[in-house]
Amino acid sequence: MTLELDHAKTIEFPLRGEWTVFNSPGERVPSHSTDYFGQRYAFDFSQLNEQGATPYHKPLWHHLLGLVRVEDCCAWGQPVYAPFAGEIVGVGDGWPDRQRLSFLPDAMRSHFFAPKATAADYRPLTGNYVLLAGEPGVALFAHLQCDSVAVSVGHQVEVGAMLGRVGNSGNSTLPHLRFQLMDGRDPLQAKGIPCKFRTYQRSQADDHWETIVEGIPGVMETIRVESGMLT
Repeated sequence: MTLELDHAKTIEFPLRGEWTVFNSPGERVPSHSTDYFGQRYAFDFSQLNEQGATPYHKPLWHHLLGLVRVEDCCAWGQPVYAPFAGEIVGVGDGWPDRQRLSFLPDAMRSHFFAPKATAADYRPLTGNYVLLAGEPGVALFAHLQCDSVAVSVGHQVEVGAMLGRVGNSGNSTLPHLRFQLMDGRDPLQAKGIPCKFRTYQRSQADDHWETIVEGIPGVMETIRVESGMLT
């Protein structure tokens, strides 16, 4: 695993502001330790509230009782950007977001009754998505907000172009971005490619931030990227 990550492709970060890494391939045992759907090196990014405790502005017990709405979640509706220049080679939109979070039913569905993607439609798994092909490979942006996709197949986009917004569609338990890089346009056939982010800041103790160059953030690290940091 270490050798593979040493040869990771360098790209820009696809989000702006502060984000917490819920899943990362940079761990000794990667969270997505499967080749299914090209997700071997996938990341999951979401946001925590100001206390850094939960991904929403509600008490934890609201989540347990199914009382948290997507609008209560910190990441809901945040813009998603192209991390490299390329061509849009796939788009899926119109899949409804789950409007409420309910901890136990969501966890059971996601882990034991997860829907499968088919060649005809990836959205039961990915929700609304964008596929971007460029020099590093093909990037998949999944679980986007319904009707937020801002590009169409065939569009040529530059680094930083807005692609859509963070949602809670498909096999998702809370609003977040699933991001992965692959060696082909069809995730059912493609293999994952490891990637690292050109520059970002990592949260340290006492509100200090450490600048990381060409790094792979680990699970539950809080990182931030502002527009001025991009090349």
